[in-house]
Amino acid sequence: MKVIRRNEQSDSNATRANPSRELYFFYEKNTGVSHFHVEAGADGRFPVDQAAGLLAMHCLVRGQSPSDYVVMVEAAPCALAGLKEKAEQLLQAGHAVGSSVRLTRREEEVLGGIMRTLANKEIAASLNLSERTVKFHVSSLLAKFRVRGRMELVREAARHTASPMTALQPVATREVRPAVPAPHTYSQVARNVGPIALTKGQMLA
Repeated sequence: MKVIRRNEQSDSNATRANPSRELYFFYEKNTGVSHFHVEAGADGRFPVDQAAGLLAMHCLVRGQSPSDYVVMVEAAPCALAGLKEKAEQLLQAGHAVGSSVRLTRREEEVLGGIMRTLANKEIAASLNLSERTVKFHVSSLLAKFRVRGRMELVREAARHTASPMTALQPVATREVRPAVPAPHTYSQVARNVGPIALTKGQMLA
């Protein structure tokens, strides 16, 4: 069993400044779960007998040994001064790095094609661009994400880009003409034409 404590000087200062008793938490090493804790005595000392009895009971129930546990003491507030503020600053800096890559709309469209594992020729056809223009945008993307290849670009883009890529839309390459109905056959015409009245002269002709 390992005990993690603050230095003796800080402990004595904390005791004088804060009369509340320290809490000792017993954590299981393998899982990091705290199973129980004990409170310091009135004299501020660690309650060895109480802690030993609880530790033996937990080890007996779980089939463990005292070496499977680590004892941790809650840090004094003075020892944590500035921790939250510093963490907030680092968090904001991390967000700033994550959102620092700014792309144009055309670069987003090209990047979307790269994310779909399309070749430059396929991206060019989808966006109605020349392959040379697509290569230019690919080079710009590699520079902005500071990578050397397309695979690294895909990985970095997935990590940095917060908004989804613009979907590629197929571009028509020729005029679409309306469909012309097929000509009627004789049988279709016969069915569509009703009975015709003939004069007597037309019948004798």
